Amino acid sequence: MKNYDTLSEAISDLQAKGYTYDFNLKPHCLECASLKIEIRPEDFKVDQTHRFEGMSSTDDNSVLYAISSKDGIRGILVDAYGVYAENISEKMRKKLR
Repeated sequence: MKNYDTLSEAISDLQAKGYTYDFNLKPHCLECASLKIEIRPEDFKVDQTHRFEGMSSTDDNSVLYAISSKDGIRGILVDAYGVYAENISEKMRKKLR
């Protein structure tokens, strides 16, 4: 797995590798707004995880997930460290660990 210096570099590289959709985190699933679908935890896997620390503040910390679904949909999810921890189901929390 490649190490990236910046979040934008990682996003660009993963998009070039076929992770073309953007996912949003919902309490019980991932949402792909452009496809108008929701993907449950049992229907996707996390292929890669990359963590980035902000230069000036810990509030800038983020994590990037490269995700693929059972249906072959590949995309990315960007989230702040720990933000999802209290807002999502236990299944989603375990999947994104």
